[in-house]
Amino acid sequence: MRRIVILGAGGRDFHVFNTVFRDGPARADRVVAFTAAQIPGIDERRYPALLAGPGYPDGIPIRPEAELEQIVRDSAVDEVILAYSDLAHADVMHLAERVLATGADFRLVGPKATMLRASVPVVAVCATRTGCGKSQTTRRIAELVAARGLRVVVVRHPMPYGDLAAMAVQRFASLDDLDAAAPTVEEREEYELPVREGFVVYAGVDYAAILRAAEAEADVILWDGGNNDFSFFAADLYITVADPLRPGHEIGYHPGEANVLLADVVVINKVDAAEPAAVETVRANIARVNPDAIIVMAASPVTLEAGPDLAGCRVLVVEDGPTVTHGGMASGAGMVAALAAGATDVIDPRPFAVGSIADTFARHRHLGAVLPAMGYGGAQLADLAATIAATGVDVVVTGTPIDLRHVITIDRPVRHATYELREIGTPDLSTVLDPYLERWQR
Repeated sequence: MRRIVILGAGGRDFHVFNTVFRDGPARADRVVAFTAAQIPGIDERRYPALLAGPGYPDGIPIRPEAELEQIVRDSAVDEVILAYSDLAHADVMHLAERVLATGADFRLVGPKATMLRASVPVVAVCATRTGCGKSQTTRRIAELVAARGLRVVVVRHPMPYGDLAAMAVQRFASLDDLDAAAPTVEEREEYELPVREGFVVYAGVDYAAILRAAEAEADVILWDGGNNDFSFFAADLYITVADPLRPGHEIGYHPGEANVLLADVVVINKVDAAEPAAVETVRANIARVNPDAIIVMAASPVTLEAGPDLAGCRVLVVEDGPTVTHGGMASGAGMVAALAAGATDVIDPRPFAVGSIADTFARHRHLGAVLPAMGYGGAQLADLAATIAATGVDVVVTGTPIDLRHVITIDRPVRHATYELREIGTPDLSTVLDPYLERWQR
């Protein structure tokens, strides 16, 4: 019996276990632990026996990744599997070297073992990095499919940061459903907008069960990826979103490069905000590694809601958390909107950060003068609100996918920035989808 540790971040790690080790051919192997990284507060838990199956009556411990070597040593581990995303290729190998130095094997588990097959067509939307624009691309595709009279169900990559057993299969068809689940800020950011637009969203932990539920009410399933992970479902049409604000990352990050290689279509987003040379770098890299991919050019123009004039005001910019933390960007849509609206005095929030927000800045030193919208639980939301209050600014500009005023109290005027995908030229997504939709309508 081989003893295994799965390195994760509360998502693909559980899916790898469920598809490969819970019921698969490797049942004789023993997963002795998961480790957790990237997301605060998701370690020191257990993968519950209800989900782990009869071979794990006590569940499986989830430990901090920093304890990896100790776990391998204490549990006589034979193999360590990497099962999370948005890592530079060098960082993948640094993890591999740590594992090899313990004497254990290091492995990646690929699509063949983990992609589930649906009984209805699947369109997968994945990316080369966190923050490329998957969400607005997913919403655009959902609108195009629904306009042809087909029932669309969105299945979102997992964000199981709470009670794992209770989150095994989640279905959101209304804002009341969302409120009842008490989601983190990151979860609400991904679920709320498609639900507001009338689409059913599934997420959770057990994606075989989620797939069965989604198939029952869908003509087309739309996979909405997380980070730059590859799809959990085998796709009839695989779409990857790339970001020319980070040229070269499309072939430099795991498993984002795999998404480029798997893609039928690559959407190069944000071309209006990137330097032409950077756009050309991304286009050339895609053409070199996947010359058969259709390339769609797109922008995600930012719209700032009405509010106080920013000129002459002390302004705080709050950005989408994952985009500017493990996504690696110094700023995002909020800063773009604030500067375009005339802000000249953008306040650096770092001196005012409290509690877990200060810890976030310490871990992510690349951040510019923006506040990441961290909200993984009530305590962190309180720290976020306290940090905003401590800055003493005149106006807060939020570049988060949802309006933060729905989840915390902000005692300053807020101007919220929104963005939607807008294709530029041809081919566009409608052109790409048309032959598939005609076939699926029959």
